Amino acid sequence: MATMMGSTVLHLPSGPTGVVGKLHPTVLFNICDSFIRRNDQQERVIGTLLGSLSSDGTVEIRNSYAVPHNESLDQVAVDIDYHRTMFELHQRVNSKEVIIGWYSTGSGVSASDALIQEFYGREVQNPIHLTVDTAFTDDQANIKAYVSTPLTLGDRPLAAQFHEIQLDLRMVEAERVGFDVLKKTVVDKLPNDLEGLEGTIERLQDMIETVSRYVDDVIEGRLPPDNAIGRYLADTIASVPRVNSDAFDKLFNDSVQDVLLVLYLANLTRTQLTLAEKLNTAAQIV
Repeated sequence: MATMMGSTVLHLPSGPTGVVGKLHPTVLFNICDSFIRRNDQQERVIGTLLGSLSSDGTVEIRNSYAVPHNESLDQVAVDIDYHRTMFELHQRVNSKEVIIGWYSTGSGVSASDALIQEFYGREVQNPIHLTVDTAFTDDQANIKAYVSTPLTLGDRPLAAQFHEIQLDLRMVEAERVGFDVLKKTVVDKLPNDLEGLEGTIERLQDMIETVSRYVDDVIEGRLPPDNAIGRYLADTIASVPRVNSDAFDKLFNDSVQDVLLVLYLANLTRTQLTLAEKLNTAAQIV
């Protein structure tokens, strides 16, 4: 407790934290699935985040599960037994994944989040609070992560103040295709392999054009040089194998032909199974 001239001093939390979160796309899919399956009376869903914490402050968010709850303006009820049973089941499958925080659907932090943060604070020290805007407004993924610090008046806690932390979403290309489809609230059909490949090439071309414009702007003096970006670009170029255009075209065409062959065999197998089922049904009728 701090006092000054007989008055109690309000303790404000310190500045931003150095915690960095790395989010795996499986967590997003789980959250969106639990939001779709929620009860009609629920405006949002909450759940537990599982992952690991490294020594440099990086938090890996690898898995999640929804937790039933009821909330009002000043009260929140969380099914603690369900939460702990689910955690024990996850521990049997992967004992390395521990509780690192919790998630909620919505555009940001709400008034009752401090109460839920307090509950998860008893489960793990300094829990992560992940918010996911499942509405995907303007096809944008509004995903943010927070940590909290207590706001106290002397020795008496008043509330929890949330600080946004850096959050990295890293996906392989197959997961990115699914994530792009997820952001569209209405789709006519899922993209096939060729459409997914076309979208990947278009994104790669856009990134190359962006990098090329940045390099031209730096060379011509329109932008100041950044050593960190330069080293990153140099490492990226160095990681690309040196293959001439003819060899690359052959490798690319061979890969496309392999994909088409697998699709042809899968369709052929499906057709044969359907034909065999119909012949078997006709034989039983005769």
